[in-house]
Amino acid sequence: MTESPSVPDLSVRRGCPFGEPDGNAELRAEGPVTRVRLGSGKEAWAVWTHAAARELLVSDAFSVDRKLPNYPSLVPYNVDVGFRASIGEMDAPEHGAARRAINGEFTQRRVDTMRADMQKVVDELIDAILDGDGTADLVPALALPVPTTLICDLLGVPDADRDTFRVRSSTMIDLFTPPQERMAAIGALLGYIDQLVTAKEADPSDDLIGRRIRKAREDGDGTDHQALVELALTLLVAGFESTANQISLSIAALLQHPDQLALLQREPERWPAAVEELLRYCSILNPVSYRVATDDVTIAGVTVRAGDGVVALGPSVNRDPAVFTDPDRLDVERTEGRHLAFGYGAHMCIGQHMARVELQIVLETLFRRVPTLRLAVPAEELSFKDEAAAYGLNALPVTW
Repeated sequence: MTESPSVPDLSVRRGCPFGEPDGNAELRAEGPVTRVRLGSGKEAWAVWTHAAARELLVSDAFSVDRKLPNYPSLVPYNVDVGFRASIGEMDAPEHGAARRAINGEFTQRRVDTMRADMQKVVDELIDAILDGDGTADLVPALALPVPTTLICDLLGVPDADRDTFRVRSSTMIDLFTPPQERMAAIGALLGYIDQLVTAKEADPSDDLIGRRIRKAREDGDGTDHQALVELALTLLVAGFESTANQISLSIAALLQHPDQLALLQREPERWPAAVEELLRYCSILNPVSYRVATDDVTIAGVTVRAGDGVVALGPSVNRDPAVFTDPDRLDVERTEGRHLAFGYGAHMCIGQHMARVELQIVLETLFRRVPTLRLAVPAEELSFKDEAAAYGLNALPVTW
């Protein structure tokens, strides 16, 4: 594709979760699939509508391999992370085999067995908040430690190492971390996980890594040490940042919609449905998917040529008025439509059940135990991660 000066720039997030109009509405009105320029300087196709996004995400004519030349990167440089693709960056048939190997760790049934542990983690964190001076920043006090603790439990990471893991993981996935710093964080994480896997190979523990080692031995297969290292790193990074951002945005959104919050406090059985609405409304992933066309293909009547990069915009597809009535309104009683916050098709987020349960437990427990919670600053002073791939809050100061 040749560059055009009229192509809109998507390097900055459009819209926020506080009742403001959909920042993508004007661009979506130009068509379901249009050209854009990304933060990397590359041009790509942007998919703006719910129907076109679903069409894209089930098509076999696209690859998720970030090593392809026109992969729609959001940053102006490529970082060779030194390990093989994560599950989310694998194409069929490799993707299906890798996903089936760990599907059992993330089923609804297994996640339900974790509810008591999740509740304990959340209660302890809220205890610490309430023991304070009546103010708190809920990003470091609640939103980050909940998913960090749970994914580290899943992988068997010792307690003493978890803060270091969080800092290095945040550095690794921050789009605007300088390349050298990013590589240093990746190297440190890989080195640590390599040692962790080695220890579990000698004495398999009852966690995801240990269970994978025992299963390989029971099946008569040799343990693929490098594959376990890469899997652990992928799950660690993917398992905390997105959920942490969703937690903080959901809390802030509800504090800005007291009528919706009051309904949930009166009728707590509505929390599961409310979580789905908050996932739609906040849409933390700006591009909810990245693809490169492997063949010429038509999406929503637009021809995408082989080699072209494509992104589906979560904030736009989840506020598509063709699917959601009054889409800029937070409505915890909404029953129409299905959001695409976790993607769609073969690459739909494998950890979606865990994320949903985490959100339900955190939100219900927080607003039950701290019913007078409120923002400690005006909403317009909150600092958002406008230029990050995973949208969120830099801080969430509250009082009660």
